[in-house]
Amino acid sequence: MSLIRRAGPEDAAFLQEMLAVAADWRPDAGVRSAAEIMGVPALAHYIAGWPAERDVGFVAEEGRPLGAAWWRFFPEHDPGYGFVDEATPEVSIGVVEEARGRGLGTLLLQTLISEAQRRALPALRLSVEPDNPAASLYQRLGFETVGRAGGSLTMILNLVA
Repeated sequence: MSLIRRAGPEDAAFLQEMLAVAADWRPDAGVRSAAEIMGVPALAHYIAGWPAERDVGFVAEEGRPLGAAWWRFFPEHDPGYGFVDEATPEVSIGVVEEARGRGLGTLLLQTLISEAQRRALPALRLSVEPDNPAASLYQRLGFETVGRAGGSLTMILNLVA
């Protein structure tokens, strides 16, 4: 049974690892180290200085961390890949390879969505490459494609009617 807990400052290194997993999701691609990912400014800003004000994340564990999902707000002058506006945080998620296909990603995202609803956020957004298997998970949970940027889909989950 997986335990889902709130991510804290002590989880920064693991979140960096999960960012690397998310960035290098293709089976034939080697996953870069956290240090390599943090050397790429366009990726590093997803986790640098974790947790910043308004950052929220969760970690799935079964004796050890297996996955994480978090959001971060980005300013217009330093947008994430799925930038929509400054009021809508961007979601990142990663699950270690050996734990995929067991529902951890779904559980992590559902927990993040529930927290966003509790905080009365208007929406969540993310960016995903069209051939990433996670795209179907996002669609299943209600994310809709609202645009394309750099070969990736920008998806949004509206949380208010």
